[in-house]
Amino acid sequence: MKYYKKIEGSRVYLSPMNVEDAEAYLTWLNDRKVSDNIHATSKIYNLPREVEWIENSLKNGDYTFSIILKEKDILIGNAGIHNIKNIDRAATLGIFIGDEEYRGKGIGTEVIMLLLDYGFNYLNLHSIDLDVFSFNKRAISCYKKVGFKECGVRHECYYLDGKYHDDIKMEILKSDFEKLKITSC
Repeated sequence: MKYYKKIEGSRVYLSPMNVEDAEAYLTWLNDRKVSDNIHATSKIYNLPREVEWIENSLKNGDYTFSIILKEKDILIGNAGIHNIKNIDRAATLGIFIGDEEYRGKGIGTEVIMLLLDYGFNYLNLHSIDLDVFSFNKRAISCYKKVGFKECGVRHECYYLDGKYHDDIKMEILKSDFEKLKITSC
């Protein structure tokens, strides 16, 4: 698979998505360790649907990227900046590390920092938000470490495994990002 170093960090780079990666994404989206955290468990994913989603993202000029591990040049996840509101200079960040071997190693932190830099310094955004479920403590800790702050909660709005969970809204402003000195989670 050929990837392109659109945004490069020390351990990973972000490349435009490839339709050829649809099977890897499909595997991850059907893995409860991934899907529970991104509100995807109740949805049915199949290869034609995933190919269509990737093609639509590429056609629409979305800022959605494949996360590529530099040392092995392999796909390990997906991340992007979505729902851009140009007048407000605001957007939403999304990320998942699909390959379990690379979770909990600070790679997500690196990817988030790359996306924040890109969003604030190349897309001219003023604020970036995200949603995270209350049970995802590792993600919440990581988001706080990179400067996100809680700005709201939708209580008991996500039903999973017979229980309701809160959806926590977090945000970061460009001015807060510029003050950061981050290493990794």
